[in-house]
Amino acid sequence: MDIFTALQTAVTGLKAQSYAIGNISGNIANSQTTGYKRVDTSFVDLIAEQTPKHEVAGTVMSQAQLTNSVQGNIAATSIPTNMAINGQGFFTVQQKTGDANGQPTFSGNNLYTRRGDFALDKDGYLANGAGAYLLGDNLDPISGQVTSSGPIKINNTTLPAKQTNAITYGANLPKVPITTASKAGDSTPYTAVAGAIITDPAAAAPATPLKVAKTTEAPAFLDKSIAGPALTVYTASGAPVSLSTRWAKVQDADATTTPATNAVWNLFYASSSSSAATASDWINVGAAFSFDASGKFVPPTDASVATTNADASVTIKIPDVTVDGADVGDLNLNLGANALTQYASSAGSVTTNTLTQDGYAAGTLNSVSVTPEGKIVGSFSNGSTIPVATVGIVHFMNPDGLKPDSGGNYEQTLDSGVPIAGLGGATIVGGNVEQSNTDIAGEFSKMIVTQQAYSANTRVMSTAQQMMSDLLNVIR
Repeated sequence: MDIFTALQTAVTGLKAQSYAIGNISGNIANSQTTGYKRVDTSFVDLIAEQTPKHEVAGTVMSQAQLTNSVQGNIAATSIPTNMAINGQGFFTVQQKTGDANGQPTFSGNNLYTRRGDFALDKDGYLANGAGAYLLGDNLDPISGQVTSSGPIKINNTTLPAKQTNAITYGANLPKVPITTASKAGDSTPYTAVAGAIITDPAAAAPATPLKVAKTTEAPAFLDKSIAGPALTVYTASGAPVSLSTRWAKVQDADATTTPATNAVWNLFYASSSSSAATASDWINVGAAFSFDASGKFVPPTDASVATTNADASVTIKIPDVTVDGADVGDLNLNLGANALTQYASSAGSVTTNTLTQDGYAAGTLNSVSVTPEGKIVGSFSNGSTIPVATVGIVHFMNPDGLKPDSGGNYEQTLDSGVPIAGLGGATIVGGNVEQSNTDIAGEFSKMIVTQQAYSANTRVMSTAQQMMSDLLNVIR
């Protein structure tokens, strides 16, 4: 290497350090940019000469080193639709290209970003601060099915009423119920007039609902039964109906028989919620609830009454429920595996462990939130919380291979690989954004080092120039 080559090498050093200071300045400038990923600088040496015993260092080349895989801090905001990815992954977005017939049009070219400061625009679409529109699946709040895939749009929709179809129930019935009659000394099972009870777990569903008639038979029933669960169910129009129930033990266990006789209970509901208990018919749900000596529930065996599911849960059909003249229709009473038991209880009353139903009145959308799984959930005025969209999240095998674009967006490249749908182990933090991963202190340190390196290269140039001047003076 001669003096002229040394000058050229120093020039490449100046260029490399100039490139580095440019990246440093960009990182500092974007230290407060949401979702920004800093650009580091790496240097590659090029050997000018390499012969045995004569190896000469050559020029240097600088290149960008992306930090797309480096997590930034997550900061809370007051906007529920803001999102931060905790882990690897990117939001899938598109740019808006214009409006046609009053509706926005989009580029169709997918971009990827960590910038999650999404908020609703005037049309109900989710767009971030850089103007990128979030993609995903829009869901039907009633069926939960995907209605469209593309830009997510949150409509101020009205949620139609849903008729109650199923009640999920779990409870413990006391081995010895404490009733009004038992307090007076009568602990015998309830025996209804006109055959309003079912004692055979293998019996088919009655052709017409069995009932304890009001006024004449209801007082005796109330004396020998205990309060069951009470809840609100909904008709097809969304009208709320108060459903009150009572449990009556209709058969005691008898271990002396062969086979042993199980304890049997019947469940009844009131045909009227507005009348006094004695002024209401009490309708038998149509099943015998049998319990063995250990207190384990033995499901009805007739298919017209109950279905035992693959997970060992039991579904009992309650036909044509009508309360206060309002037709609720058929209800499915879902009992989870081991959810209904008969264990000894000093209180002698029913202990309800689980009680939910799937109906609701009509409601309007009040607010939205984001779940860790990437679901956008709508909260409606009727108290329902239902997913309305799924956020489009992808991850890459080599996220640092993505091509940076303006607005915090990235484009897919051969180096990055194809986008893989799904969170891939990451989670979404709603009401938060990911901050820039730029460390100001670190950038200042790199700035000092870069400045010194740049100055050193200029010293090499001035030294080489002085050496050439000395050489020329010798020739003179």
